[in-house]
Amino acid sequence: MGDPTYAQPAEPGRPGLPEPVTPAGRDGLAAILARPERAVVALDFDGTLAAIVPDPEQARAHPDAAPALAALAPRLCSVAVVTGRPAGVAVRYGGFAGVPGLDHLVVLGHYGAERWDAVTGTVRAAEAHPGVAAVRAELPGFLDAIGAWRGTWIEEKGRAVAVHTRRAEDPQAAFDALREPLAELAARHGLIVEPGRMVLELRPPGMDKGVALAEYLREVGAESVLYAGDDLGDLPAFGAVEKLRSDGVAGLLVCSGSAEVTELADRADLVVDGPPGVVALLSALTSRLPPA
Repeated sequence: MGDPTYAQPAEPGRPGLPEPVTPAGRDGLAAILARPERAVVALDFDGTLAAIVPDPEQARAHPDAAPALAALAPRLCSVAVVTGRPAGVAVRYGGFAGVPGLDHLVVLGHYGAERWDAVTGTVRAAEAHPGVAAVRAELPGFLDAIGAWRGTWIEEKGRAVAVHTRRAEDPQAAFDALREPLAELAARHGLIVEPGRMVLELRPPGMDKGVALAEYLREVGAESVLYAGDDLGDLPAFGAVEKLRSDGVAGLLVCSGSAEVTELADRADLVVDGPPGVVALLSALTSRLPPA
């Protein structure tokens, strides 16, 4: 696709809707604008609505994210947050609970294994995979035994467990060195490894953001979708939208720009400058839609 074109944040009071750089993306945007009541806007959380920070427990949504979603959601079929985080954590870190206008919001956590919706304010969850508990118990000693303890740290994610390398002396080298050993550890316990931005997540197979997104779009009967993400874990969702396009569901793929993950920018119809750019895009889209 060539070098990505970054959309500029909107000027205060004058939100400008950027034009996708691909024909498929322009068709997707046109479909959302033409029939917003049949459109879904779906977004990753970390790196898309919230900035990437060294400690994931300190991540919080951009301060304008919830207000922007609350203004947009009533004009659409639905807004969905699709994340590898537990659904309840994403709701808390996003500040989504009890926000007027977010009745049409759902959070698909743990790649769809958990679901929170604003209408009930509750989380529904599938049964946990036993391999996660086994890996959780084994992982500290495993990292110590292979000499990878220094600079790496473990994040407990409930239905998954992740190893971060961002604090290592050479984060990319530590990431690369751990991929194969962690894949072998995961396989022994019936899990897979999901790579991210300086993080390797060990989780159950069978669910990813693409599966979760496609199932949800079918459930609500969406005719068009905007999906925004920033990470390797968003590639399955990009793939799902590309597949849905061939089935008649118009789609717009947005990359929340990152120099760390060029694969996503290369496949995007539109690249924006991180969470501020995503919020600006949501606000610009709202300005082009009729009131609810």
